[in-house]
Amino acid sequence: MPPLSPDALRQRLRSFASRAQPVRILLTLGSLMALCGATGHPDAVIPLFLGAIASALAETDDSWRGRLRAQLVTLACFGAIAFAVEAAFGLPVVFITGLALAAFALTMLGAVEARYKAIAYATLILAMYATLGTENMVAHGDSAVRGREPLLLLAGAAWYGVFSVLWCAVFPAQPVQARLVSLFTVLGNFVRFKASLFEPLRGIDIERKRLALAQLNAEVVTELNAAKESIFRRIGARAPTGRLSRYRGLYLIAQDVHERASSSHDDYNALADAFFHSDLLYRCQRVLGLQGLACQRLADSIARREPFDSGTETVQALADLRSAIEHERGKAAQAHAQAQTQAGAPERLALLASVEALARNLALLDGQLVGASQPSARAGRTEMGLFDRSPRSWRDAVERVRRQLTPRSPLFRHALRLSIALVVGYGVMQVIHPAQGYWILLTTLFVCQQSYGDTIARMGQRITGTALGVVAGWALLQLFPQPLVQSVIAVAAGVVFFATRTTRYLLATASMTLLVLMCFNQVGDSGVLLVPRLVDTAIGSVIAGLAVLLVLPHWQARRINELAAAALRGHAGYLRQIVAQYRSGARDHLDYRLARRNDHNADAALSTAVSDMFREPGYVRPRAGVALRFLIRSHTLLSYLSALGAHRAALPDSAQMAVLRTAAEGAISALEALAAGLEQGEVAAPADAAGEVSARAALVQAIADGAGSDPQARTFHTELGLIWLQIDALRTHASEWLQPPGSDTPTAPA
Repeated sequence: MPPLSPDALRQRLRSFASRAQPVRILLTLGSLMALCGATGHPDAVIPLFLGAIASALAETDDSWRGRLRAQLVTLACFGAIAFAVEAAFGLPVVFITGLALAAFALTMLGAVEARYKAIAYATLILAMYATLGTENMVAHGDSAVRGREPLLLLAGAAWYGVFSVLWCAVFPAQPVQARLVSLFTVLGNFVRFKASLFEPLRGIDIERKRLALAQLNAEVVTELNAAKESIFRRIGARAPTGRLSRYRGLYLIAQDVHERASSSHDDYNALADAFFHSDLLYRCQRVLGLQGLACQRLADSIARREPFDSGTETVQALADLRSAIEHERGKAAQAHAQAQTQAGAPERLALLASVEALARNLALLDGQLVGASQPSARAGRTEMGLFDRSPRSWRDAVERVRRQLTPRSPLFRHALRLSIALVVGYGVMQVIHPAQGYWILLTTLFVCQQSYGDTIARMGQRITGTALGVVAGWALLQLFPQPLVQSVIAVAAGVVFFATRTTRYLLATASMTLLVLMCFNQVGDSGVLLVPRLVDTAIGSVIAGLAVLLVLPHWQARRINELAAAALRGHAGYLRQIVAQYRSGARDHLDYRLARRNDHNADAALSTAVSDMFREPGYVRPRAGVALRFLIRSHTLLSYLSALGAHRAALPDSAQMAVLRTAAEGAISALEALAAGLEQGEVAAPADAAGEVSARAALVQAIADGAGSDPQARTFHTELGLIWLQIDALRTHASEWLQPPGSDTPTAPA
């Protein structure tokens, strides 16, 4: 076999580093298993492994300094909970009271930020692991050795922490690279799906496509947020250098590409009718499809750390699109001149202006992708600061938790529900079989999620995965009775668990069950665990399912008012920033990018809630169809706002601009008033109905007059008109949503 070249060797190393957590788990568990085998202490395998697993579950994306601080906090929490569990183990009332209080407090700690949420959840899991270990120690007559189990758990957690911190120091930019690869892959999928809306075919269900687009948009928003946090945790307030500077530039490019790709310049059905006999929309579709492929090639180049070549296909496709537009404009102008009364000629010219605006937007989007080869060139042309969402002080952290201490908060309900479920599980364990019964509590902790849909999904996956793990464990124990082989299987199962726990939970559960069986067989006969493990998993899953159904259920249908209001306020804030830049000129400063990101976050939250609502029982969502229509209209409005944002430019003061600003300010007020009405449970008539009618009439007249010769002003007119149409539809859907139960006729505001 020929030796690897230096480039190939570097590529192998990067590929190895990109596997991140599963590789760290392999190194941690493998070294721990080897250490226990070499020292003749196989009984230490279980607590060491469980401590390392809990430590890995507490891990969040961070710099090596941040990871070190988080690891120290994690070990302090682990030590406190492990020694507390051991001290209270023989005192049932004290034990379950302390566990319930800890479950509530640690769950509420998740309100601070994602880092503390992960540490708190892992601490609860370690409490269960400490319980299992202490029970196993008592069963083998080792109860006189006080403190041994907590210390071994802490040792395993600390050993994984060593690998974690060192990994961050050796590969500081690798997590950011992985995030950007995922971001541009998802963004490419979004852009390519957006291209499917430009099919000039009649009878296409555009609403269904917009719904799918809203769901894809939520995925893009999630990846954007994750990439931003990954970058920010490594640079903080200082200016980045080297590869991190390039990655920050790529992230900002992704934001701009997302805004331009999210844009809608007119009604797609109207465009399809107007250009049904033309190839104009097919050319738009081709350009956007090529740009989606370019996003995915950019993801590949980031993964390989190679220069990005955007290619020339899109340049030629854009030139062909411009030529087709000129040809279409010539035909439309000729037809309009020859027959002034020809039906549809003025409308066709207006729609052609929207296609021209679309072509300009696509050209600018292509410029962003071309600039990805040198993203550092953005410096000096835009403000590149990132917003810090972490708590500013201990007082801020406490205030975040305090704001969630209300029954209206989903987090509060989940914390209380989890505590009650653990108490019930402990009671059931005492009644049925206290020996080996702590698997009930562990299962309840894993299965009980904040939403009903996620909990029910985990119930089935947990039970099925455990059954598969038990069957596979029994078979492997029979086939491979050698302890060394079982050790290798245990380590491999741990790696598979961390490689699949976020994407294939059933397989992850089966792997963890296999790991437990192999580890317990190192110190005894794990065959006695097969049936209890399966039965206790079923009991714990049922308890979690009943808890989410009966204990303070927080159905998504009851949150739609709040989330819809947040989305409308996000639209208003985004539009306010856009209007200001039509006065001052386009600048991608932090306030603008923050308003844009907040709006997309609110839209994604609404989309996720509506999707979750359809996984809930039918009786709690009698008007789910209305919520679906509201989401589609809200996302459509966001796409028109994105088009306005994509075409930002300073426009001179004039009577025309006065009309535009008045109409835009009226839209902002209408969105805020509708948000307030949803929060209060009543959609009232506009406070200044006469002023709104007057402003909208002036806008319609301006659009009918051609909106001037400036293409930027014409786009502003067109998009504002479309935004007002969506506001009307949103008012109607809000009234339908808020109508009293049993009422069949929606009451639209006057």
